[in-house]
Amino acid sequence: MDLNKFKLIWNMFLCWIMKSILILAACLISISAQNTILMEEQKVNEDKPMISFTFDDGKTSDLAGYKLADWHGRILRALDKHQLKAIMFVAGHNKKTVNGKYVLSTWNNAGHYLANHTLNHPNFNDDAVTLAQFQNELLADEEVLKNYSNFIKLFRFPYLKEGNTPEKVNGFRSFLKQHGYKHGAVTVDASDWYIDSRLRKRLTENPEAAIEGFKKYYINHLYEKAIFYDSISLVLNGRHIAHSLLLHHNLVAGLFLDDLITHFKAKGWRVVDAHKAFEDPIYNTITNTVPAGESLTWSMAKQSGRFDKILRYPAEGDQYEKDKMDALGL
Repeated sequence: MDLNKFKLIWNMFLCWIMKSILILAACLISISAQNTILMEEQKVNEDKPMISFTFDDGKTSDLAGYKLADWHGRILRALDKHQLKAIMFVAGHNKKTVNGKYVLSTWNNAGHYLANHTLNHPNFNDDAVTLAQFQNELLADEEVLKNYSNFIKLFRFPYLKEGNTPEKVNGFRSFLKQHGYKHGAVTVDASDWYIDSRLRKRLTENPEAAIEGFKKYYINHLYEKAIFYDSISLVLNGRHIAHSLLLHHNLVAGLFLDDLITHFKAKGWRVVDAHKAFEDPIYNTITNTVPAGESLTWSMAKQSGRFDKILRYPAEGDQYEKDKMDALGL
């Protein structure tokens, strides 16, 4: 090979090397930029409070002039609209009927989850309710739910009452572990059930009654509770946890859930699937307050001893909302 031909080949090789280096550098810069954007997006998301939606009990009847299929269907459509998956903590006493099976099957078939809330919804802090009776309540409810494909082994205490003696508290915690259950704790507690009861009373008395005031009160009440419990949680944990908001499967949710979710989004909250929220390690926290219960946030705050001036017992209830709703004519 003559010298000129060798130089030509060598120069072509060097050009190829340089182009390859430039292409590789451009790719690395692009990947770095994409990673930076993703990290910035992740940081923005981490700075946002998070909320998920869970529903207790499960009503199975027409309510205040609204057919079951109507108000229940509105809940499902709202969740579908916002591309959210929820969990219903089912009290199974009324779920063996045609209506009960309809509620469970439509919920399950829409991709939402079913979890255990006892069969008859007893108060575990009641002296008359023994540990053995409460254990049987869980097992009986599991019999109602176990054949549904989206049944998951989360358990939520009725009234959020986890036992009024150390023996009951520790005995049932051991029972949950033995049977493969995790605690389906609430981190944002509220009194939506009381708003629902007053709304149904109003509509029963006057089917044409204006309900805009109830919608406003419902949304403001739940959002204020979320802010309150998130502010405590932020101090305790140093971060925004994935909150589990306690709602009930009722008429007020059917009428206003879409507006509630929209409100949280408008206020900058991330709305997340309920089953994914329970992947947050905060739900592994075990507190030692007796009587045990209320929301996990309340219980952690009580145990810390740092929030006694703002904590009340019970944490939420109709006694805190009655005068305010009376004053508003609701």
